[in-house]
Amino acid sequence: MPELPEVETVRKTLERLVVGKTIKDVTVKLGRIIQHPDDVEQFRHHLVGCTITAVQRRGKFLKIICPPWVLVSHLRMEGKYRLAEETEPLEKHTHVIFHFTDGAQLRYRDVRQFGTMHLFTMGEEEQHKPLKKLGPEPLSDAFTLEWFQSTLVKRKAKVKVVLLNQEYLVGLGNIYVDESLFAAGIHPERAASSLTEEEVARLHQSIRKILAEAVEAGGSSVRSYLNGEGEMGMFQLKIQVYGRKGEPCRKCGAPIERIVVGGRGTHICRTCQR
Repeated sequence: MPELPEVETVRKTLERLVVGKTIKDVTVKLGRIIQHPDDVEQFRHHLVGCTITAVQRRGKFLKIICPPWVLVSHLRMEGKYRLAEETEPLEKHTHVIFHFTDGAQLRYRDVRQFGTMHLFTMGEEEQHKPLKKLGPEPLSDAFTLEWFQSTLVKRKAKVKVVLLNQEYLVGLGNIYVDESLFAAGIHPERAASSLTEEEVARLHQSIRKILAEAVEAGGSSVRSYLNGEGEMGMFQLKIQVYGRKGEPCRKCGAPIERIVVGGRGTHICRTCQR
């Protein structure tokens, strides 16, 4: 599933490609992608004639601003947007097509069919699911060390489980939680409340540093992720533990191990993360 750096890269790409374009029509080939409103025809009707003015991000969600509406889109496992000309053949698994007045199309393709779209009146999107209960952005000013310390000290759950919970902190998934915990030298099965102030400070710094570097690199293409122009991210070249089971740790040489934490595959170095 794309995490914060990948979604931010898609956001930047889409902002460059579709801002200023006016929607002439919308084709929905798979109705369950549209979660709100319930009526797919109403979804189409609302968007016809609207001009996209911005593309924003909230955690792992894209927010396509087309006044007076906001389209909240979650890519889930395999969702991808691509700008195409209307004369180009339609790829299999293309489920939603936004037709623009200039002849271009924004196509949403999703092999796994897990992606979702919600359409809300501008200003109301944060009052409803799926955005209603999201925590702060880890690259924003709201993610302070003081807030992080006060949040972790109350949680007896394993620290990896806490970091994956989007109600506490948004945008982190398996890749960047594993990488951040390794960089901070913290074992993912530690109780969040057991971390010392020094450990919390290291983890706070690691999360911000790794996410910023991943955004700069265009995200990580460890499975099928591509940005809106079909390009791979490059942060996977810097990954220290995720997906490297059996390979030597780049710090100490011990083999990277894969364990399961909170039902999620987790990669660690037992020497560096005691």
